[in-house]
Amino acid sequence: MDLRIFTEPQQGATYDTLLTVAKATEDLGFDAFFRSDHYLKMGSVDGLPGPTDAWITLAGLARETRRIRLGTLMTAGTFRLPGVLAIQVAQVDAMSGGRVELGLGAGWFEEEHKAYGIPFPKEKFARLEEQLAIVTGLWGTEVGKTFSYEGKHYQLADSPALPKPAQGKVPVLIGGHGATRTPRLAAQYADEFNIPFASVDDSKRQFARVRAAAEEAGRSADDLVYSNALVACVGKDDAEVARRAAVIGRDVDELKANGLAGSPAEVVDKIGRYAEIGAQRVYLQMLDLDDLDHLELISAQVQGQLG
Repeated sequence: MDLRIFTEPQQGATYDTLLTVAKATEDLGFDAFFRSDHYLKMGSVDGLPGPTDAWITLAGLARETRRIRLGTLMTAGTFRLPGVLAIQVAQVDAMSGGRVELGLGAGWFEEEHKAYGIPFPKEKFARLEEQLAIVTGLWGTEVGKTFSYEGKHYQLADSPALPKPAQGKVPVLIGGHGATRTPRLAAQYADEFNIPFASVDDSKRQFARVRAAAEEAGRSADDLVYSNALVACVGKDDAEVARRAAVIGRDVDELKANGLAGSPAEVVDKIGRYAEIGAQRVYLQMLDLDDLDHLELISAQVQGQLG
């Protein structure tokens, strides 16, 4: 079971804070550092000093880390043109020596689009499908040949399809709760399917849908990695769990029901239940980025028990 660290910088974080967390992620033996792609805070936090851009952040981290994978859950398709995104990701992949992964979603938070003057189209899922075709098509085009695409939302003519990523293929993550279109899209384009903030039972049902869609598309269902994203709130005792829950404004019982909360033993047991239904990777949503002791505890007493 891979454990990856997943951050939400729009809630309030500087690049230096993210760099500190990414370096701790690497030093403590976690598999990867991922971040959200948002430009506006959510909830009652002040969000200071303001948003950081996902791919600019990852470009910086690419040069200041050596081992961990780097990526997004999820890059908002509404923020970037697909041709530009393909260039950005390929460049950051080269800067990292081939450690980048692209989580790509349709985009959903209308308020942040209004706040920063970003168009918020009605047909987001159809655009996402075209974006995936273009990004993967550009990367997959042989050097010296060109790529063209004629879609409803995007058109490319005779693109040189450069630059290429450093790794042979940048892993593409697709995720969500949709019962029909999302599994179909994952079956066509994804290397990994991620379901965010879902129960064991809901995850089992969604993984089954994706596996069925992959087989229907002519792929082995085992070609994909299946993963969960879950908020983490771990403590060596009840008091420490309660303190960490209070800092992030959450209730302990709610966190235990819907996330990975409690003692290290409780969290290992909960992760085991996700593993039993096919999860191979967990993204630990860390909401207090100043609490490096939290990362150390998870590394020593959770990750160490997972094997």
